[in-house]
Formats: sequence, structure tokens, C-alpha cells
Amino acid sequence: MHRIWKKVDRTIWSRSLTLFAVAVFLDRFGQGLLGGARMNFFVETLGLSNNQILWLEGIREVPGLALIFLAAFTMHLPLAWQGVISLLLMGVGYALQVFVGSYTGLLAMAIIASFGFHLWVPLNHAIGMSLSGKKNTGRILGVLASVGSLAGIVGMAALSLLSKILEALPLGAYFLIGGAFIVFSALFVAKLPMDLGATEVKPARILVKRRYWLYYVLIFLSGARKLVLGSFVTLVLVQNYDMHVWEVSTLMLVSGVLNLLVSPVMGALIDFSGERLTTTASYVILALCCVGYATVSNLWVLLVLWTLIKLVMPLGMGLSTYVYRTAPPEELTPTLTAGVTFDHISSVGVPFLASAALPVIQYSGIFLATAVLILLSIPFAWALQVQAPPVLQMATVAGE
Repeated sequence: MHRIWKKVDRTIWSRSLTLFAVAVFLDRFGQGLLGGARMNFFVETLGLSNNQILWLEGIREVPGLALIFLAAFTMHLPLAWQGVISLLLMGVGYALQVFVGSYTGLLAMAIIASFGFHLWVPLNHAIGMSLSGKKNTGRILGVLASVGSLAGIVGMAALSLLSKILEALPLGAYFLIGGAFIVFSALFVAKLPMDLGATEVKPARILVKRRYWLYYVLIFLSGARKLVLGSFVTLVLVQNYDMHVWEVSTLMLVSGVLNLLVSPVMGALIDFSGERLTTTASYVILALCCVGYATVSNLWVLLVLWTLIKLVMPLGMGLSTYVYRTAPPEELTPTLTAGVTFDHISSVGVPFLASAALPVIQYSGIFLATAVLILLSIPFAWALQVQAPPVLQMATVAGE
């Protein structure tokens, strides 16, 4: 553990990394502010039913399904400009959800925000890893995750305080303010060097290679459980245990504090122990948490499991570091983008299946099925082996 902490302590902050960290902070603050009020906004303000929420969750994943094709139009732009576009779409899409007057309008704005969000997911890691070296990429991503957790803490604290003091403040106000912060974060991404992540070989607009098949399989299985680990674990607390917005935001605040402290260690642990061990261990823990959600009805135990799920999730960045250590530079962003699409091939259909199955098998059945899916991922995670990029590409990078 001491050797891991030494890796964390030697993190070097460059100007570009600092700018990007500020952008990550603003983006995560905005997402934290509106994310904590999201389910309550849908249920209490908009009066959405269970099925409407599930359909919304499914439809908002469609841009991720088509991302490999949509991102092809921006793939040749500098990484920084791709990031600016994604953040603007996300922030504006979230803010405009306040002004919709129909369920159809809500779906339209959700799709805009979702496209920006899903475009940002691979770019966030690609930019972060472009600011690091092969040996410390996990550490850099861990530090950025810690910055994001700090932003989430501040956002959740603000939401918890405001929702308690200003009870008359509409929940939609948090969407407006959160969207504005996300838009503001784009200004800092725009200040990053335009040659960041640039390579002599032009990146392919669309790239799917057999070399990365393990990554595709694990991302596909990850997408199948994303709805449950991302939304259902909170939805159960709101609907079955009547948790209020200030209680949910406080829970997220506690989780954020823990992630702030642990994320840099998680990143260094990936560098120290490798993607194979850390990814496998995280899957075992997530599977056990899902079994707990399916079999335990004590609220305090569920709160502990909720926190543990959120605490382990950052180890998922090991799949990105696996690609970074394996792929030549020009294949990094296209491969991560393709990964988002593989993720959504499975995740788009899950909300609709869950909507049909929920009345029959209840939440306990959903969580048990998710545990099985996670267990299926373990053999593939154990097969992860970092392979150096092709010699020709390594020579090209060395020449740079």
C-alpha cells in the first residue's frame, strides 16, 4: 500500500492537466447538482410513471448506440474541439429539459444531452490519458476522478443545503444551473493545446479491430448492467423507501467524499497491479452487492451496498487504460468511441426488457439477473493481458 501511495504523491500537474482538471470539476459539479435532483424531478415535478422513466432511460441511450457513426463526423477535429462540442450539447440539452411541455419534448432534449454526454465519455478518458504517460495513466485518471468526486461533493452539498433551506425552489432550477456549469466547462477545454493527442497517422473515422475483442466483450457486458448500477439502485431507495431529495443528495455526498479519497489510490492500484487483477476484483464485489440488493430489505444495509457500488465503479477505468497501453495513439479515441457503441448495443435494450420484466420478477429478480451478468464478465476480465502496440507505431511515437 505504501508503494501505491508513493505513486499517487508523485503526480505532476502541468498547465494543460490543470486546465482539464478545472473543466472536469465544473462538468461534474453541474452533473452532480442536477443528478441529485434528477429522479425526484421526474417523479415529483413531471409526474412520470415507472414505465415512462424506463422508456426515457432507454431512449436516452440511443445516441450512445449510434456514437461510432455520429462521432465519425468529428473524429478528425482536434481532441479539444471534440470535447468543447460534446460539453456544449450536454449542458444545453440538460438545461432545456426544464422548459419542455410534453413527454415528447422531454425525450428530444434528453437525446441532445445524451449525445453530448456519450461523446464526452471517451473524450474525457482520451484527453486525460493524452496528458499522461503509459506508466502513470491510471494514476492520472485516478486523480481526475478524484477531482470529479470533489466536484460532486460540492454539488451535492449545494443541492442538499438549497433543497433544505429553499424548499420552494423548483427542482427544475437545478437543471438550469447544472447545465450552465457544464457549458462553462467547455471554455477551459477550449484552452487546451490543439495538437493534444495528435498523431502523424490520421485516425480512422470508424475503427473496429480483432485486436481489441476482449475490450469490446467487457464493454458490452458492462452496458447490460449499467441501468441497474446507475439508476435502479437509487430508484429503489426513492420509490420503496421514500427517500427525499435531500437524503439522496446527502448519500451522494458521502459517496463523493469516499471517492475523493480513494480514486487516486484506485488509479495507482491499476498501474501497480494491472488491469487484469483490479478489473476482476471489482466485478466480484459488484456481483455480491447486487445479490445483497436482491435479498436484503434493511435500508441501512442497502445504503452501505449503494456506497460500495459507487466506490468500486472507478476501477472500470481499467478498461480504458488497457486500451491506452495496448493501442497505438491514432487508434485510442476511435477504439474508445467504438467501445461506447458496444456498451450501448446491450444497454439500450435493457430498460425495455426491465420494464416488461419488473411486474413479474420485481426488483429482486432484476438484481439477481444483473449479478449473473457480472459473473459472466469475470473470465474475460481475467484474460486481459497488456500487449505493446505494433513496433512501427511505437517507433513513430518515439520519433515524435
